[in-house]
Amino acid sequence: MAGYATALRNAQLDAITTFAGNAALLQAYTAPQPATGGAATTKLAQWTLGTPFAPAAAAGSLSPTLPADTTGITTGQADWFRIVKSDGTTHVMDIPYGQVTLNTRNVVSGQPCKVLGFTINAGNA
Repeated sequence: MAGYATALRNAQLDAITTFAGNAALLQAYTAPQPATGGAATTKLAQWTLGTPFAPAAAAGSLSPTLPADTTGITTGQADWFRIVKSDGTTHVMDIPYGQVTLNTRNVVSGQPCKVLGFTINAGNA
């Protein structure tokens, strides 16, 4: 396993902030998670992320600004997340449940849905 300096890990993470841009979208989906950037499953909820996406990375971790609450689009269990640019289609990254946590993993259509935590870690951080 490669061991990168913290400054390099932080730079990799800050590149996510730059690429995602302002007002990127966080989308929650049902299982199974496809190959990176592949056809998504059922979208359960969507949030508009911050401007900027996140403050500077530190210690190999990036903590995006938590978005405002939203409501469920449809009912199901959140299993993974996708970040796309504000255009709604340009893929940024896919994230497993656990790096993003919600007030409830069982999203219900029309019911409040809140992001409680969101952290992206670079390799060996």
